[in-house]
Amino acid sequence: MTAPVPADVLSRLKAVLGEGGWSQDPQRLAPKLLEWRDRWSGETPFLALPRTTADVAAVVGICFEAGTPITTQGGNTGLVGGQIPMGEVLLSTERLRAIRESDAFDDVLVAEAGVTLSAVHEAAAAMNRRFPLGLASEGSATVGGVVSTNAGGTQVLRYGMTRNLVLGLEAVMPNGEVWNGLKRLRKDNTGYDLKQLLIGAEGTLGVVTAAALKLYPVMASRAVAMIGLESPAAALKLLVRAKDETGGAVEAFELMGRLGVDFALKNIAGTRDPLAGVHPWYVLAEFSSGEPGSAEASMERFLASGLEDGLIADAAVAQTDSQAKALWAIRENQSPAQKPEGATWKHDVAVPVSRVADFLAEADAAMRAFAPGCRIAAFGHMGDGNIHYDVLRADGGSDAEHSARRDAGSRIVHDIVAAMGGSISAEHGLGSMKTEEARRYKSPVEIEALSAIRRALDPKRIMNPRVLF
Repeated sequence: MTAPVPADVLSRLKAVLGEGGWSQDPQRLAPKLLEWRDRWSGETPFLALPRTTADVAAVVGICFEAGTPITTQGGNTGLVGGQIPMGEVLLSTERLRAIRESDAFDDVLVAEAGVTLSAVHEAAAAMNRRFPLGLASEGSATVGGVVSTNAGGTQVLRYGMTRNLVLGLEAVMPNGEVWNGLKRLRKDNTGYDLKQLLIGAEGTLGVVTAAALKLYPVMASRAVAMIGLESPAAALKLLVRAKDETGGAVEAFELMGRLGVDFALKNIAGTRDPLAGVHPWYVLAEFSSGEPGSAEASMERFLASGLEDGLIADAAVAQTDSQAKALWAIRENQSPAQKPEGATWKHDVAVPVSRVADFLAEADAAMRAFAPGCRIAAFGHMGDGNIHYDVLRADGGSDAEHSARRDAGSRIVHDIVAAMGGSISAEHGLGSMKTEEARRYKSPVEIEALSAIRRALDPKRIMNPRVLF
């Protein structure tokens, strides 16, 4: 825990934020102090609720002067604990909710940090555009949060991570000064790219208050299919074929093991088995195109050739939007469906796409030797090599005993990932969960360079002090 916040600092914060701009009510604070999976709970003496960028600057400036630490929180959907304060002032962006500007000529939408991802999607749709970042938590995840964690999601294969979708940022720097970098340029080769430093910095280099987001045309055709197959190796071959045959029209290519589908059938109301038979592995594939009917035709050809060559055991193509949503719900509910099953070691890892099948085989063997009887639910973004590799306690086993072995088990998984040239955090970030562990896998040269950047911008280390070296 950090040192208590001085009374004069609290008084100054209350004065600049005004009525309704802060809270110390335990009931108001409670949901912001608990991570949604109940893994982290924290505490704060003060919740700052700024309404404007000027309010944020005033809060950060006061805290910088006093050396008072701050933790910034968006929608509280983070999965590595970085948004949960441990005694720091908690700065919530929930009232920064304006869509400031939209422009179909520049294909840009400027949204404040507290705007939810679903609201961005709605605003883009209203101008016949789309923002191609899809997350299961999009109803609560916010712009500031997805920017600060460089969120990934299901469409990285085609559009890239959040850092590929941001044209400019506005942010309050650790000393309380406002940087207005809300440019809408596709080219700006004038030195260090400050916005890229802030993207993925997990709140350590400043508070993102608004972002200029890159929009894309709405696609005229879309095809979604659930595919049953024998192995991840077959899925890899299908992925290569899909990209080759569609000329880059693959929107998503999601891999799921059967156990995860079983959990969804068991624990998520309304879920139906996607295919008539049971298969060891499934791929949820989505193609899209600007040409009417093209995606559907491409999917039909792709599935026909896969069936003929024995790579596909069975497949079902969504005929309506509701059917497509039902297929996607199986994928999006992979994590929630695990929650009733007990303690889980969760891993958000990435390896080269070509090594996904190798990783799964090696990690499965290692986990079954280390934790006999464990249940392995692997799923994720086959198209970009990001696998959510979750190891659940044995059926009927002890949650406490399984949880006690989490760190040792995760070390085995992460060592396998590192040996394959991978990453121990593909899209969730490091947060308080993985910050120290990352030292094992990053070189001293890299750690010192990252630390030097932080020292230069936040010399008092007040911004999310428990995160990132």
